[in-house]
Amino acid sequence: MKFIADLHIHSKFSRATSRDMDLEHICEWAKFKGIELLGTGDFTHPGWLKELRFKLEPKGGGIYHYRGVNFIFSAEVCSIFTKDDKVRKVHTLLYAPSLEAAEEINSRLKVHADLAGDGRPIVPVYASRMAEMVLEASPEAMIIPAHIWTPHFSLFGANSGFDSVEDCFEEQTPNIFAMETGLSSDPAMNWRLSALDKYSLISCSDAHSPSRLGREACVFDCQMDYAAIRRVLKDKDKTRFLQTLEYFPQEGKYHYDGHRACNIRLSPAEAKKHKGLCPVCGKKITVGVLHRVEDLSDRAQGYVPENAIPFKSLVPLEEILSLALKVGTGTQKVNQEYHKLISHFGSEFNVLLEAPAGELTRVTSLTVAESILNMRAGKVHILPGYDGEFGTISFDEGKNEKKEEEKPAKGKGKKQMEMF
Repeated sequence: MKFIADLHIHSKFSRATSRDMDLEHICEWAKFKGIELLGTGDFTHPGWLKELRFKLEPKGGGIYHYRGVNFIFSAEVCSIFTKDDKVRKVHTLLYAPSLEAAEEINSRLKVHADLAGDGRPIVPVYASRMAEMVLEASPEAMIIPAHIWTPHFSLFGANSGFDSVEDCFEEQTPNIFAMETGLSSDPAMNWRLSALDKYSLISCSDAHSPSRLGREACVFDCQMDYAAIRRVLKDKDKTRFLQTLEYFPQEGKYHYDGHRACNIRLSPAEAKKHKGLCPVCGKKITVGVLHRVEDLSDRAQGYVPENAIPFKSLVPLEEILSLALKVGTGTQKVNQEYHKLISHFGSEFNVLLEAPAGELTRVTSLTVAESILNMRAGKVHILPGYDGEFGTISFDEGKNEKKEEEKPAKGKGKKQMEMF
């Protein structure tokens, strides 16, 4: 059975998350996107777990459903601890084979953490100890490091991470068999590290609002049950884990180095030239994902491991329509065109991946159709994201360059809503 899965989302109980991240809106948007399986997100939060327990119906095999969408129990926790005289902050995804297993995991974690404080709770113990507790509660649980390169709160993050999986997860390292690459890196960047060859590289949306579901996703061809998916990931089974669907990594908001307050965007080479300091104000810059990959890699760009899972890079349909129609995302014009296309082709992923060129030009404008086809061909131009600022996509290279030149200086006090 072939299906698209987004295994990392958040509920309305997580900080900086839309109040519309309830089951009703999540299911509605999953259908728009063409996603058959979702992680529930936030099963550690008592309020969200209460809703899940009341509304989800078990289908067997660790799969639950609501309004035609399937779920497995998932959560994300933040381990904050000191090791080797350095404060470490690592986010980790947890998956449970059943509601009862999720409840047992919570009973272990709540001894150390305030689970009601946030959908993504802080667990102030070593990541290895956290993993040990989870597996004691449920030996079939999955423990997957989240967005592993993000500067803040990740396994390899420049600010508070580690240089190896073993340094972080210690004796629990053999129980880690998959990694989430995050929005600012793609599998090709991760293939540059031979140390990651044995891991399944998954991609998920980390959605904080319903329309962001499926920004990244995994495509499986296996029985849709928890044990089968766990086996596919553990074995890195290329015949059943078909591909990942990716953001262009340059669009991610930590791809390049930089200093947001001064509008300074730097490649790794430029950052090293400036000794890691902002050339405007002299403060320390935020080291991005590409820089960390280059620091830890032992292979040249372009290397493809023998057992690599393939991937495709996409631009969300709302962003394509916004560029083609020259109006903002969320506007009435974009929404009308979005739902016209979804209604005709069945889902956003069908529009982005499958819709024939001739049919696209019949259903929508030539400009929109050409933009979708250009995206499929990789004909996009991106000013890389940096220090919390998303990259800027254009189908016209000159337009991006002009936008960069005209960019006004920012105030230093602009609030950063999301740190990852």
